[in-house]
This record gives sequence, C-alpha cells and structure tokens, in this order.
Amino acid sequence: MPNIKSAIKRVKVAEKANAANVQVKSAMRTAIKKAETALVAKDENAAELLTAAVKSVDKAASKGLIHKNAASRTKARLMKKA
Repeated sequence: MPNIKSAIKRVKVAEKANAANVQVKSAMRTAIKKAETALVAKDENAAELLTAAVKSVDKAASKGLIHKNAASRTKARLMKKA
C-alpha cells in the first residue's frame, strides 16, 4: 500500500473502477451466451436476447472495455447465427 495520500486514493479509485468494469464485461459475456444458446435452440425470445447482447457489446465498447473492432466482430458473428 502506498504512503502518499494521492497514491492511496488512486489505488481505491482503480479498485472501484476495476470492479465496475468486471461487472459490465461479465454481463456482456452472459448476454452473448444466452443469445447464442437461444439462437441454436430457436427459442421464441431469441430476437430479444440478441438485441440485449448487441446492446451490452456496444456498451462495453463505448466504455473501452473491448476494442470497437472486437465489438463489431462479435455482433457480426451473432447476426450470422441469427
């Protein structure tokens, strides 16, 4: 743990941001998996899950958690499965 006050604050802020980023990224992965399984099983709510997955991927890309090209690639793969 750092001794300098500003460094201590940076550690706390970084931990808080990291926890939020992990949560958003995990939610994105879960949404993608749900959409993929619904598309394979041809569920009636597959379109809704696909929309939610695309939204979560866009959200992660806008926050800088994943690269914009990676987001585009993921969305393209989902749409191809649809």
